[in-house]
Amino acid sequence: MGQKYERIEGRIREFIERQPVFFTATAPLTGDGHVNLSPKGRRGTLVVIDELTLAYLDFGGSGAETIAHLREEGNGRITLMWCAFSGPPKVLRVHGKGEVVFRDDPRWAEYIAHFKDADGPAARAIVVVRATRVSDACGFAVPFMDYREERTQHAEHFGRKTDEEFAAYCEKKEHVGVSLDGLPALPLPLPPRTDVA
Repeated sequence: MGQKYERIEGRIREFIERQPVFFTATAPLTGDGHVNLSPKGRRGTLVVIDELTLAYLDFGGSGAETIAHLREEGNGRITLMWCAFSGPPKVLRVHGKGEVVFRDDPRWAEYIAHFKDADGPAARAIVVVRATRVSDACGFAVPFMDYREERTQHAEHFGRKTDEEFAAYCEKKEHVGVSLDGLPALPLPLPPRTDVA
């Protein structure tokens, strides 16, 4: 039987911090727009900031649908989901309001400090989620799967690019500046980082 929780603490926080993968879901306000669902990985790229706030690094390499949906006026809806692929069965969801912190935002340095070793040249934004509902479900139908190791290709690929090369990459990639539904997504040209000399 599922439960609702008032805050992200104790065993709920520990569960989130143990999972190697999570999923994000967003949608535009229009009824015929594209719903977006994305897997997220890379150790250390999601942090619990306080009892109702989480943040994760948004990296280059894909489109920017989540950013576009969160930026859409009157929207900001986002759901984060984790599944227990080992141990006791559980599916945990955090419904909330998301906000995008871009590289030239005065708050960038404050938020990026939470990510330490996970930071990298392909970090293009930070998504901050303020929880409005935290709940779990049984997860009885989620299969057992073994976690082997992190994939390193993403960090290695973008680690070979300068910030200028990464900005040029973002400008050439389809559905980065504008979403599938024509919504403004990542500001282009990509702002330089304000926290590095």
